Amino acid sequence: MKLAFIIDPIHQLDPCHDTSVALMEAAQNLGHEIWVTQANLLTVVDSKAWAFLQQVEISPVQLVEGRYIASDPWYQLSNRSLISLETMSAVFMRTDPPVNDSYLYATYILDYIDQNQTLVVNHPQGIRSANEKMYALQFTQAIPETIVSADKQLIRKFVETKGAAVLKPLGNKAGEGILFLEPSDRNFNSIIELSTHQGRIPVMVQTYLPAAKEGDKRIILLNGEPIGALNRLSSGSDFRNNMATGGTVAQTAITPREYEICSQVAEKLRQDGLIFVGLDVIGGYLTEVNVTSPTGVREIDRLCETNLGNQVIQWVEQTINSKK
Repeated sequence: MKLAFIIDPIHQLDPCHDTSVALMEAAQNLGHEIWVTQANLLTVVDSKAWAFLQQVEISPVQLVEGRYIASDPWYQLSNRSLISLETMSAVFMRTDPPVNDSYLYATYILDYIDQNQTLVVNHPQGIRSANEKMYALQFTQAIPETIVSADKQLIRKFVETKGAAVLKPLGNKAGEGILFLEPSDRNFNSIIELSTHQGRIPVMVQTYLPAAKEGDKRIILLNGEPIGALNRLSSGSDFRNNMATGGTVAQTAITPREYEICSQVAEKLRQDGLIFVGLDVIGGYLTEVNVTSPTGVREIDRLCETNLGNQVIQWVEQTINSKK
């Protein structure tokens, strides 16, 4: 098979951490051709999606005494060619958020791929409809108490009622802009004004979950089924547990409550074409549904001696073969 990955510039990726590299490496190990491009290199010609693509060969990372070691350089690229994306067996949309105009326009271009001919992971329409904060709100039995608003007084009332809350911008990633709120904070009004851009942009405010001190679990779902998980722990100087903010990771198991949450979201994810997804769970509550470029595969594989990349690519193989 030929597999295309729409990624951030490849030289910016960390082969020891990035899930996109883990997926590409697994695909290469299974004998497939790997091609890469970027969102700004997508185009439409004759009402079909094309891209300036480069074939890539990857030197796999090595796990040595619990740490990944990468070659330098760890990849080699061919010359760039303009190629129809429908010549690919599958296209992985793995560009990091924010979901800005550039990101959205890329998904519009991906709409011009015939999904009966080329599998797109995740489906562009599904990505557009699934804001990673807002999407969770439909699963009312799984989420903590939450409001979404730009109104300062409404937010204050919610926080006063709950005692403490967490504010999340709707479009950020990796813990960016997440703030801990207490009604007694003398900066409370300024925090809300800055976060909502003076009441023009809504934010998510969730009741603070004390269990966050015990970690923020990332569960990887493949076509609605959980295939692995890790626990992210704060650095101690930051209440956020995100790896991007200095948090550490630990091995963990998926609890019965978390399997129940996975079951609640599975069918909707499949309906929306959201095949490769990361759920964030704190204290038995679903807090986010990550659909753009979920990460965590390298860390889970290192901690649990698994190969989730192989599972994903083998699922893609089976799905494509079943359509023939």
